[in-house]
Amino acid sequence: MPRAGLDPASVTEAGAALVDEIGFDRLSMGLLAERLGVKTPSLYKHVSSQADLAHRIAVLAMTEVADAIRDAIQGRTGSEALAAGAHAMRTYVLQHPGRYAAGNAARPTGPDDPLTPAVGRVLASWAAMLHGYRLDPDQEIHALRMLRSILHGFATLEAIGSFQINADVDDSFTWMIGFIDQGLKAKWPDLIPAADGPGTSSPAIEV
Repeated sequence: MPRAGLDPASVTEAGAALVDEIGFDRLSMGLLAERLGVKTPSLYKHVSSQADLAHRIAVLAMTEVADAIRDAIQGRTGSEALAAGAHAMRTYVLQHPGRYAAGNAARPTGPDDPLTPAVGRVLASWAAMLHGYRLDPDQEIHALRMLRSILHGFATLEAIGSFQINADVDDSFTWMIGFIDQGLKAKWPDLIPAADGPGTSSPAIEV
């Protein structure tokens, strides 16, 4: 039976739910139309193309990641904020691997692209996780890159079942966050000098 009341937001939400189930690389307008109980051409009344749909899913994912971290760290600082934010991001990736993959695959298309502020919110959430460590400004970009790389790597590997060694994954995650916490507290000013050259002054989108 055809599903009434579709709009760009509901189509995007349905697409996000679909890719969480089947994987972002398997997204197709035909599969989504079948899921919604409509003919494929009907979807083009709400999204212009599959690429448009994927981009909308990416914006949704980045917004959700940012909000999940923000809510988790509210009222916390330092070690507590780091742990809470890290767990929130890990949980999000495990629960929504398809839409998270869409978010990482997307790139802003122009100055008015809603992906730009969505990614900016993620960066702001990561920065808030680090705020209590009072890092020097010339070290913060390095810390943000480290945090993104480690959390993204761990969560995405876990989401695809790559951890096969007989050791508790939760214990590994807790150990990893503790290790990061100790490193951030140490700050290592002599080991992480300020970098010179192009590309080091603006963490606006990619860190």
